[in-house]
Amino acid sequence: MPGMTLVDITYELQSPLNQEQLASLGSFANTYGLRKFRVGDDKKHLSFDYDASGLLETELAHVLRHARISVTRKVN
Repeated sequence: MPGMTLVDITYELQSPLNQEQLASLGSFANTYGLRKFRVGDDKKHLSFDYDASGLLETELAHVLRHARISVTRKVN
């Protein structure tokens, strides 16, 4: 896809997500065109696939803070 910079980023979560946090992420994905997000089977990791030419990592971090999702570190 020309003009797109696809990025896959994973964060380690401080605690498992609750339903409210998942709903907030779903709303964000619909609004900003996030390609997809997924919670790891271990419930300790949250991954995002997005187009970095349209969404900055700093904006993603802002959404996580707004949804009150605490991460311990960026894994990749």
